[in-house]
Amino acid sequence: MTAREHNKLLSIFFLIQGGLQLIGGLFAALIYGGAGIMMLASGGRNGEQAMGGIFIVLAVVVGVFILLFAAFYLFTGMRLIKEKPIGRTLGIIASCLALLGFPLGTALGIYGLWFFFGDVGKNFYAGLNGGYAAPTPPIPNSWQ
Repeated sequence: MTAREHNKLLSIFFLIQGGLQLIGGLFAALIYGGAGIMMLASGGRNGEQAMGGIFIVLAVVVGVFILLFAAFYLFTGMRLIKEKPIGRTLGIIASCLALLGFPLGTALGIYGLWFFFGDVGKNFYAGLNGGYAAPTPPIPNSWQ
């Protein structure tokens, strides 16, 4: 694979990761928010209503937190797809964050770090050779 193909593949993976986190963040916010509203509506005592309020606040905090991560992954994917120089830096940060999401995020993080810190990724983003492919190793002298 060429460096451009690796970069395109990583950008697609980051866009997918961001989309999945976007869906997950909305789903988590709906679950917590729905539980909080149910507790507020059915709570007869002050303790149950307070717990409902806590769940609603938790829904907002968790939703915003997850949506920020999703936006970061989507932004990184777009920078990589457009081959912007900042894409490498964002890709390294996003790859490190993806390492925490076992098992698929870990695989994405390892692949991203391998590309961005390897010679292929360094040369691609340094602008030395955009279509860089790994060179074939030389034939040892003993084979001639």
